[in-house]
Amino acid sequence: MTAPNLVVVLSDEHAAAASGFAGHPRVRTPRLDRLAGESQRFDNAYCGNPICVPSRLSLLSGRYPHQVEAWDNGAIPGPDFRSWGHHLRPAGYRCVIAGRTHFNGPDRLLGFDRRLSDDLGHWLTPGAAPRRTPEARRESNSHVSEVGAGHDVQTRYDELTTELAAEFLTREAARPAERPFLLYVGYMHPHFPLVAPPEDLARYDPADVELPPDWRADPADQHPVIAQLRRFFRNDEPLTEDQLRRATVAYWALISHLDRQVGRVLDMIDSGPLRDNTAVLYTSDHGEMAGRHGIWQKQCFYQDSVRVPLLLRLPESLREAGAPAVITDDVSHLDVLPTLRELAGLPADPDLPGRSLRAIARDGSDRPVFAEYHAQGMLNAGFMIKQGRYKLCEYVSDQPQLFDLDADPDELTDLAADPAQAEILARLRQHLRTIADPAELDRRAKEDQQRRRSR
Repeated sequence: MTAPNLVVVLSDEHAAAASGFAGHPRVRTPRLDRLAGESQRFDNAYCGNPICVPSRLSLLSGRYPHQVEAWDNGAIPGPDFRSWGHHLRPAGYRCVIAGRTHFNGPDRLLGFDRRLSDDLGHWLTPGAAPRRTPEARRESNSHVSEVGAGHDVQTRYDELTTELAAEFLTREAARPAERPFLLYVGYMHPHFPLVAPPEDLARYDPADVELPPDWRADPADQHPVIAQLRRFFRNDEPLTEDQLRRATVAYWALISHLDRQVGRVLDMIDSGPLRDNTAVLYTSDHGEMAGRHGIWQKQCFYQDSVRVPLLLRLPESLREAGAPAVITDDVSHLDVLPTLRELAGLPADPDLPGRSLRAIARDGSDRPVFAEYHAQGMLNAGFMIKQGRYKLCEYVSDQPQLFDLDADPDELTDLAADPAQAEILARLRQHLRTIADPAELDRRAKEDQQRRRSR
């Protein structure tokens, strides 16, 4: 059989729980729900880093962020960086980008053949390094306080991305396929600013927002790393209940706008011959805390920040009989590239730390997943190991956090100091150290950031 076409849709800041298919009672995502109903849905999927550029460079390379020195949003891929394009082009794929990639540097293809559009320029900060000092703070809390109806540049950008992707798919459907293609479609939404199209915002009533149980959490009562994170992003400045409700429905409205864009791409695939030989994967680079634990944005290891939606729809000819529709095993963005390689007919690459999602769905996995963070808001490096019901958040120069997600899905009870959990804590810490030396990676990140600041 001819290798399938591959369409990967990547949104920005879409929390895993904020969709109809994930069981959210309010967020309206009928097109993503349709995709989910035709897909394998991975309910415990995690990004490698809860901030844009490191997460995306990890996703594109199939490597841990530290392996590609993606410490923060100013990171520039090095000459040895190998993306999906580098892997799939030798297999005969034409590799095309439409929309947001948020990688820095003069190389705007990074192994792909061509771009239909580039990133918005003001999001690119090549070489810039974050200030990670106790006194450093974001200038304002505008990512929460400046919300409402409007047509932001990011809305227009996403609509243009859809138009370009649709034109590409129309051309592909109209001609005999000489070689398969990989089309990467990148959207800005639902990333802040929380300025949503009026027609989408009108779908939601702020009175319907169920407030997070800890939206009024006092930083003085929180883990010191979380308190520092909130201080940096000015999330320690109290919001009114009205502000929280309006910000939340604006976030939901941006998700609905995103849903319409994804729906148009799916319609272009499904309305013609591409449907029979095109695999579709949807995910997001990280989540959004949306007021939980008093936090907006991401940059931490709570579930709403690091857990991401992940859907994989295969052509009928590639679906395995009896394959589960919903997979609850832990998976990672590192598993996307091995999946693309398998679909392209390439052998497994033993140098990649991930596994094919198809193999995990078929055989199961008890492997822990890993994330790291070295950027603004944290004074020292942070790491996450999640395995099954337990999650470890490890911090250089600070005490860890340990959560039992089955018993405590809101992550309100830290078990790290509980003697009864000492064995679990030790096991997860050992898993962490098979992947990374926390102190050494903290040193490397800070040295690189200092070099960039001095330049």
